[in-house]
Amino acid sequence: MPTFRLSRRLLGLGFAAVTALACLSVWNFGYGAALEQLEKRGRADLALAASRLNGELQRYRSLAVVTADRPEVADVLVDAAALKNVQVILREMADKTGTLDVLVVDAQGREILSTAETQGPAHAGRPYFERALDGALGVYHLFDPRYDRRVFYYAAPIFDDGGPVLGAVIVVVDVQAVESAWRGEELAVFFTDELEVVFISNRSELVYRTKGSDTRIVGQSAEYPAGLIGPFVRHKKENWGDYTLWDIDGGRYLPDRALHLTLPLPVIGLIGEALPDIAPARQLAALQTIATFAAMSVFGIALFWVAERRRVLARLNEELERRVQARTMELQVANKDLKQMQADLVQAEKLSALGHMSAGISHELNQPLMAIRSFAENGQAFLLQGKSDVAGQNLGRIGQLAGRMDRIIRNLRAFARNESEPLRDVDLNVVLDDAIEMLQPRLKEEGITVDRDGAIRPVLVQAGEVRLSQVILNLMTNALDAMEGSAKKRLEVTVSNEATPQLAIRDTGPGIAEPDQIFDPFYTTKSVGSSEGMGLGLSISYGLVQSFGGAIQGRNHPDGGAVFTVTLKPAETL
Repeated sequence: MPTFRLSRRLLGLGFAAVTALACLSVWNFGYGAALEQLEKRGRADLALAASRLNGELQRYRSLAVVTADRPEVADVLVDAAALKNVQVILREMADKTGTLDVLVVDAQGREILSTAETQGPAHAGRPYFERALDGALGVYHLFDPRYDRRVFYYAAPIFDDGGPVLGAVIVVVDVQAVESAWRGEELAVFFTDELEVVFISNRSELVYRTKGSDTRIVGQSAEYPAGLIGPFVRHKKENWGDYTLWDIDGGRYLPDRALHLTLPLPVIGLIGEALPDIAPARQLAALQTIATFAAMSVFGIALFWVAERRRVLARLNEELERRVQARTMELQVANKDLKQMQADLVQAEKLSALGHMSAGISHELNQPLMAIRSFAENGQAFLLQGKSDVAGQNLGRIGQLAGRMDRIIRNLRAFARNESEPLRDVDLNVVLDDAIEMLQPRLKEEGITVDRDGAIRPVLVQAGEVRLSQVILNLMTNALDAMEGSAKKRLEVTVSNEATPQLAIRDTGPGIAEPDQIFDPFYTTKSVGSSEGMGLGLSISYGLVQSFGGAIQGRNHPDGGAVFTVTLKPAETL
């Protein structure tokens, strides 16, 4: 009897150790997988915020350069009589663009003109002004007592016809107006400068906080008055695998525990940072661990029950099988729920990609809406005048515009749908035309010509319609990204249906540096910090095409650019 009790005790301790090890393994795996998904979403949101900030500041950067090139601005520096006329012009321009102030400064740093009619110190010796005198664009940010707010300075040189720099145009940007569009979003985002000071954020309590111990308040791209800068919110860093986690004591608008993400922005001299809340990841890992512990506990109870009741082994085996089957079904249900949660996360990322196109889609819908309103008002007027034929023409145009809006909305619904249908017969030309229509806003904005060649009759293939649309959109988006720096922007799309259905997409970009690795996971040719740089798009497209029973190939075209060819299985019923 004592030997049996000792054996039972050792068995219990061993089982407890195995259970603890299993729960720890499940926690680590589930937590790591959840953090990976959280990092992807966080980096995408951070890249979107950085892109919006870059886009807003780029407008003022271009405004400074264009204003400095105007001949009447240079005339102010040599002829005081032109001052009044130029001030009216620049003030009107500042009002239309939302610029806080536009300054014209001579070569000695003295202000000749201010659209806001404010007085400020001389600019001589300041980094942005000295850079403008060197013939380059000067960029600077600071808290300016002159305007009592945070501002960006863009200083563009004013050149004489003979070549030397006569002075500079300084465009003053109100930072609070720039950041107001995305303040209050769920994700905490902030941007720090070379002095490690938070200059821009959607959380006002983080502004003018510094993570560094450096007491400098003047740098090459920024400066602050004494006494303005305070310490960063209290936080404790912790490394978990490849991730940096922060324990934060920052108030109700910051997460208690967050993942710390960074994104360098060398164009504006800032570093974007984000703090996604990791509470959902911890909850998911905890649920998985609890489920594992419950399953292990049930198994342990059954094991000890069998050990103590060996005399009724047959009956207990039957009971054990029943319990194991029941618990297996519960685990299958739990596993199905977990897969559904993972699929929902993928769908959420897919819908996040639609956000990048939202501005263009809104513009595409707004145009026909305005036109419909105009045609409706004209048609009503023509009916009152008895001109029913002209009113009928207006009604026809309203129908055409409504059809156009229906196509745009139908395409968006199709792309956003979480498809789980088996393969079926799909018209390749219809899917291709829908994808081109979804990209029309970007094609118009970037001045890209699309050459659509090949069969216009139905080309039926075996595929999933939404998944095939995702492949085509990914290939075309990569092609548009590759042509960003190209002088000639043309997208050639060819559909052939000879031996097997085939789609070819060619761009006029720089081509593929390593064609053999282009479909490898995490391989990317895009720059570090870009909004699309994870290197998974082509790998996912490769797997989707293979699931259709087809093949995808990428190569360089002899005349330049890259060509991606997708070969698909023809439909079974032609």
